[in-house]
Amino acid sequence: MVLDRPGEPLTERELPDPEPAQGQVLIEVSACAVCRTDLHILDGELTEPKLPLVPGHMIVGRVAGRGEGATRFAEGDRVGVPWLGWVDETCRYCRSGRENLCVEGKFTGYDFDGGYAERTVADERFCFPIPESYGDEHAAPLLCSGLIGYRSLRLAGEGKRLGMYGFGSSAHLIIQVAVHRGWEVYALTREGDDEKQEEARALGASWAGAVGDPEAADLDAAIIFAPAGELVPAALRALAPGGTVVCAGIHMSDIPSFPYEILWHERSVRSVANLTRGDGEEFIALAPEVPVKTEIQVYPLAEANQALDDMRHGRVRGTAVLAIGG
Repeated sequence: MVLDRPGEPLTERELPDPEPAQGQVLIEVSACAVCRTDLHILDGELTEPKLPLVPGHMIVGRVAGRGEGATRFAEGDRVGVPWLGWVDETCRYCRSGRENLCVEGKFTGYDFDGGYAERTVADERFCFPIPESYGDEHAAPLLCSGLIGYRSLRLAGEGKRLGMYGFGSSAHLIIQVAVHRGWEVYALTREGDDEKQEEARALGASWAGAVGDPEAADLDAAIIFAPAGELVPAALRALAPGGTVVCAGIHMSDIPSFPYEILWHERSVRSVANLTRGDGEEFIALAPEVPVKTEIQVYPLAEANQALDDMRHGRVRGTAVLAIGG
């Protein structure tokens, strides 16, 4: 499924099989989860994609070939491919353990063709073995929704009371990790979104309600999953002194001005950018221990546009996943 121009639907098309270059593996794709980042690319909010582009960066499949020098995986091994697809390993960010900020970093389904296809290639350095306890379709959401949520939770720091603003795919997964680690989770959604609030309670939330409800107060940290800048002041108002607001998305609407008094008392606001391989290794090992359970809604590859539209309008419970082969 190919994006020719932002603002247009994806087009189903036959393309030549990709050939793995040096250090790459060829992957026979089994499943690819759908991410809100894909919508930001399709809508032109992320402005520099390779075009034409095969989107998709939560890929699960099996190694079907190897380029020169690729020795990490054998043919037939099951691997997952995340958003971060390549770094130079020489810039000051890479050399200081911050490869997620690499100045030359390249991304799957943005700079490289991704997983909305039967075959793709990936740098073997940025592939992860998939735990046996997860089937292909259930493993796919771990590779971005899970990984970005995990990094967001790490950056939230330590505490007891955690707010989650927006309850989509990433929140579905990371609430399970947060509860496992002893957080009291307060899930905040749109006014009247009873279904999302009930989902949050079923996954372990101590409380679920609407943004702005005074019951969700004195939070030690808040993670904003929804790409809505107006939630930043709302979350700051709910924070305890010394608390942190973590903005988990790659794109967010403009943050409105707010009074300094809601930032004072050493509250902070920070963003999450991409992931590191260390994040991936930690989370993929942790997921079966919790265990993190993925709730999915499966679509055939040819219905990728429908999956994206359903996600855009909040019609997906958990994560939309394209079933491709396997």
